[in-house]
Amino acid sequence: MHRKHKIILALTLIAGIAFVVMMVKLKQPPEREAEQMAATTARILEVAPLTVRTEARGYGQVLPARSWQAVANVGGRITWKHPDLESGSLISEGTRLLQIDPTRYELAEASARADIVGLEAERRQLDQEEQNTRELQELENRRLALAQRELERAKTLVDRGALSETRFDEQQRATLQQQQAVQSLKNQLNLIPVRKDTLNARLARSESALANARKDLEDTRFEAPWDMRVHQSEIETGQQVSPNQTLFVADDITAAEATVQLQISALRRVVSQLPGATDQKTDNNKAHQGFADFHQQLPLDSLTVRVHPTGALDSQWSGKLTRVTGSLDPATRTVQAVITVEEPYRDASPPARPPLVRNMFVQATIAAPTPDPVLVVPASAIHQSEVYLVDGDDRLQRQPVTQAWQQGELAVVSDGLEPGDRLILDDLVPAIEGTLLSPRADERTRVWLEKRAAGDQP
Repeated sequence: MHRKHKIILALTLIAGIAFVVMMVKLKQPPEREAEQMAATTARILEVAPLTVRTEARGYGQVLPARSWQAVANVGGRITWKHPDLESGSLISEGTRLLQIDPTRYELAEASARADIVGLEAERRQLDQEEQNTRELQELENRRLALAQRELERAKTLVDRGALSETRFDEQQRATLQQQQAVQSLKNQLNLIPVRKDTLNARLARSESALANARKDLEDTRFEAPWDMRVHQSEIETGQQVSPNQTLFVADDITAAEATVQLQISALRRVVSQLPGATDQKTDNNKAHQGFADFHQQLPLDSLTVRVHPTGALDSQWSGKLTRVTGSLDPATRTVQAVITVEEPYRDASPPARPPLVRNMFVQATIAAPTPDPVLVVPASAIHQSEVYLVDGDDRLQRQPVTQAWQQGELAVVSDGLEPGDRLILDDLVPAIEGTLLSPRADERTRVWLEKRAAGDQP
């Protein structure tokens, strides 16, 4: 019985081994799938030269190009005031604004005129007196000549003994008296020029008094010298004013000046695009000194200058860069540029389009196009001085580039890119050289880039 169990166990073991061997021989090997690498989708932009509108932006404050602080040169009571002479009012050129009581100065003018009339009459009298004295002198000279001849005859008769000494002395006395009369008339004529000088001095003083009276009378009237906006007025009819007292302040509305702070590097970049601009790669001291007089050497009229009120950026005013101060702010490293805007009230329609008024804060943009097209790309496509390109096999290529300058979201590349290169716009992580890509042209970014380069706000 025991032997029978051993035989059954051995047969079972042999059958199991045979079954395993058979199953191993009949097993089919697993099918092998071809190894495939998944391609990464990437937005691309074909690099092309574009003309870029270089810009320098800054903020500042508006002041009128001219301001009139009306000061009283004479004192008196205000007898009339224009009803619109109040803060904020617009007044046209030539409008009568204010009148100070002129009575005192009219009397002074009349008095000076009367003095002049009297002195001129005195001068005519002196001229006539001079003429009469000369005619009288001529007669007395003739009488003197007769007396001298008579004296000569008397002396001859005395020498002959035909005339007494007494008669000779009488004739001699008569001759001396006539000489005295002639000399007296001559002395009168000699004093006439002195009297004339004194009279002319009095006349000049009276004419000066008349001129002062007329000037004072003119200073009692105030008229608008140009189209203006009243900034401040604190006077009323009937008020007594004194000399040197400020009556009102008014601003010229024909022109305004915006003084804005600009980064020196941005301004240099814009100016370097102008025809005739010198090489900007100079040391800082020379560059800073050059900004004091560069406006005398470059055609600044070709710059595009826009001024926007900070509270209404959708409204803009055309301006002109007139000058740049010679000083540099050491804290902000900025320069002050003065932009002149002609007719800052033209087409104003508050509140949508407010005029450029005193103390308004504005944003200014000074722009010039690059003389030649440049390679410009989105600044976000540059990764630590490298860009990602798609090569001819649609694989990722890392390319070092040199960035000439950056303006907002745009970057101008001076080296490392060529027209026609396919620039990857996505920030691929990880960016492994040779990664297989599935490039897709981004038309929206291309249009955006072209508009930004042209200075438009897409």
